[in-house]
Amino acid sequence: MTMLRSVLTAVTDWVPHTAEQTRARAEFLQRLVAGEAVLRRSPLPTHVTASLFVLDPQRIRILLCHHRKGGFWVQPGGHLEPDDRSIEDAAVREAVEETGIPRDAITGVTMADLDHHPLGAGFRGCRSHLDIAFVGTTDPAVPVVVSDESQDVRWFPVDGLPPNTAPGLDTRLAQVLDRVRPT
Repeated sequence: MTMLRSVLTAVTDWVPHTAEQTRARAEFLQRLVAGEAVLRRSPLPTHVTASLFVLDPQRIRILLCHHRKGGFWVQPGGHLEPDDRSIEDAAVREAVEETGIPRDAITGVTMADLDHHPLGAGFRGCRSHLDIAFVGTTDPAVPVVVSDESQDVRWFPVDGLPPNTAPGLDTRLAQVLDRVRPT
């Protein structure tokens, strides 16, 4: 499966639960008409990224990275790489790279969210990201490692996010938790 097909399948199969999510899905599908170009950092200033909301098994804590360029706390994520087998694989790879958690320690990965967000000047040629987010769990006892892309990596209570989180993170996280918490 090509990366473009993986992205299209993920977006098409994802079931929105709100009017805002329905609009986001429609926008992603419209932007994906650009084909492979929307998967790379250039030539388009808006492109697809992958991220992973890493939760503890009880879903009461979240692992966040303090993003060096953005200067805020956010879930691990980033650009797609040529070796990524799928959009899900890209999200897990980013979490592994940015947190040091072994790949096999992350379980239950499922599609969680779509988010188109603008970027500041510190992101060079990137103007906005079409982020396809997944959610997975890991044991908080697994040691984390701060990568070159982050200033810090820490666990936080989902109902006690730190100041200076990425714009909209609290809303995104609440919607993700609504999807994954048992009713």
